[in-house]
Amino acid sequence: MIHSGLVSITFRQLSPQEIVDLVVRAGLEGVEWGGDIHVPHGDLRRAREVRQMTQEAGLAVAAYGSYYRVEHDDPAPFEPALAAAVELGAPAVRVWAGTRGSAEADAAYRAEVVALSRRIADMAAGAGVTVAYEFHAGTLTDTNGSARNLLEAVAHDNVRSYWQPPRGSEVGYNLDGLDAVLPWLLHAHVFSWGAAGERLPLVAGEAGWVAYLHKIASSGRDHFAMLEFVQDDTPENFLRDAVTLKQWLALVN
Repeated sequence: MIHSGLVSITFRQLSPQEIVDLVVRAGLEGVEWGGDIHVPHGDLRRAREVRQMTQEAGLAVAAYGSYYRVEHDDPAPFEPALAAAVELGAPAVRVWAGTRGSAEADAAYRAEVVALSRRIADMAAGAGVTVAYEFHAGTLTDTNGSARNLLEAVAHDNVRSYWQPPRGSEVGYNLDGLDAVLPWLLHAHVFSWGAAGERLPLVAGEAGWVAYLHKIASSGRDHFAMLEFVQDDTPENFLRDAVTLKQWLALVN
């Protein structure tokens, strides 16, 4: 089943309580809390506070969106991000697959990311938390083939993947990307952007997104589809898009 949610960094200008209130108003089911503003890495007190307010509102903590980069040059260690995820009650921590796109990454760099991914996956497994890659440009998950190759190379039971449509990509390519990562798929980030990166009403992407959600549902597992980066960054447009998302999910669940 696909559940509905919000990525908290959509509204960096709002407090955690304001975000909780907004998600409840929208009738969504959960929140992915961001590790840059709302629940900083290692801030265990804030993590406990946000966990409590989320649960008291009847919402799920879908995941912890850390900004940890899986490479040895990342100055921020993984341990504070994992600690925050545990205190937050997050079942998964989202990480970035390095800082190089696949075209710039040689075999040695890919091997580094693979080895470090296994190490943090072991650490997270010991804490009962899943590790999941962001599906994003400028990392080793920037193409369908590179993302799948990375997941196959890591070959760890505790490593999964998010998915989102790359900017300017076609529906057919996106469906191929979902097929590529579907065995590892955890959650999806949902938005509608124009070719130049302009944010559009979610309904503008309906033809693609209904197909994507059907593909995600075909996994037979539970996932969150979480709204991210709404038009003009306004709560009003988020509420509008939440209605659209719930309508789509009613078609596929």
